[in-house]
Amino acid sequence: MIYDPQVYAIEDRAMHPFISEKEIEGILNDAIPTREMVREIIAKSLSKQRLSMQETAILVNATDPELVEEIKAGARQLKEQVYGKRIVLFAPLYVGNLCINNCEYCGFRAANKEQKRTTLTHSELIREVEMLEEMGQKRLILVYGEHPKYTPEYIAETVRTVYQVKKGRGEIRRVNINAAPLDIEGFKTLLDAGIGTYQVFQETYHRGAYALNHNGGVKKDYDWRLSSLDRAQEAGIDDVGIGALFGLYDWRFEVLGLIRHVNHLEKVYNVGPHTISFPRLQRASNARFDPQWEVSDEDFTRMVAILRLAVPYTGLILTAREPAEIRDEVLQFGVSQIDGGTRIEMKAYYENGEQQDLDSEQFEICDMRSLSEVMDELIDKDYLPSFCTACYRTGRTGEHFMEFSVPGFIKRYCTPNAMLTLAEYLEDYAQNGTKEKGYRLIQLNLEEMNGDPFKSKLEERLELIKQGDRDLYF
Repeated sequence: MIYDPQVYAIEDRAMHPFISEKEIEGILNDAIPTREMVREIIAKSLSKQRLSMQETAILVNATDPELVEEIKAGARQLKEQVYGKRIVLFAPLYVGNLCINNCEYCGFRAANKEQKRTTLTHSELIREVEMLEEMGQKRLILVYGEHPKYTPEYIAETVRTVYQVKKGRGEIRRVNINAAPLDIEGFKTLLDAGIGTYQVFQETYHRGAYALNHNGGVKKDYDWRLSSLDRAQEAGIDDVGIGALFGLYDWRFEVLGLIRHVNHLEKVYNVGPHTISFPRLQRASNARFDPQWEVSDEDFTRMVAILRLAVPYTGLILTAREPAEIRDEVLQFGVSQIDGGTRIEMKAYYENGEQQDLDSEQFEICDMRSLSEVMDELIDKDYLPSFCTACYRTGRTGEHFMEFSVPGFIKRYCTPNAMLTLAEYLEDYAQNGTKEKGYRLIQLNLEEMNGDPFKSKLEERLELIKQGDRDLYF
């Protein structure tokens, strides 16, 4: 049967369900790739046009090794065009792991009696932030379980606290949030606190798989979660992040679900997600999940390349769930943001350091490198580490951000701002070897800017940073 959009497609309306399993399955079943089609689709993406669900499905179904390599090569080229060698860094900070949900795959679920429950006190939160600032972090994502204690007012207060913490030359300039879906008034409370991106993952876009894995708490309501970013947009939060947890259902279906979510946000609010995340299931305390949906390394790396081609202008986030070798590989052809020096146990940055305790964390992480190690290795590979927060602070968010990012203009700001934040890190936190390599990398990037009117202004600001000025950006 040929897929007929008139039969299966759902009209996009604010706060209305927009996922149809029949639509996605029909598109996947009808996507029969040929070499010519795959190459035409890659060429379209390289012209910085977002791909349709049907075009994305063609790439998903292209399993010929030669075509897979062409997809990855196209993603490498596209990433270079849109993002250059810039990699944005951040760190997660878990504020509380109380939870009323029962997600089968999660160590925080209410039924897991072995989980050590903790909510940071005000002084503990400050202490954790100070430790992160001493590493050189400038961007955090605060993470909360879903529990009545974590009200919008409570979350907003923790955000304000983080912004107020200053340790030496350190400060947190952007606080993003990963928290349970709220109503519109709740989202307005977070907006007033000055949050950056609000991030929530649907986990799986397949309703049957969702029901199997979420059997308790508020989270069992698929539609309430699916419409959460609509409510955030209605409240005025125009920087949102979507994601799926790969390993709960067929990864091909989830990729199309993510693209459908992008379509919905662009159709209704004229702005797509700021970021897309695609974590894979990892071990967790007393977790249970179906191994048939496990995503292999081969499929995972291919999937990242497909997502890069499908949404050329959207940030792709890869976390320390993945081991260093996988992270290093997919940085080449898709990922634009990673975390570094990550610890996800409660109070981990101040108290725990190198050790992992599965009974005090949401899941196991696989990349335990420190931030300094990640920075050093990125520089060695000529990536440009960035702690930039300029777009958020100059109002380049939502539709305004899309005006710059969709045609690829955002790179003209991002690369200079990345160099400025790297120079700050080199002056304040880097060891001598890293500092020398880092400035050589900055000089190489400056040489590529010959003829660019930004170059002289950038050189002036880099010199000011060496003299002690901070927080300079375009």
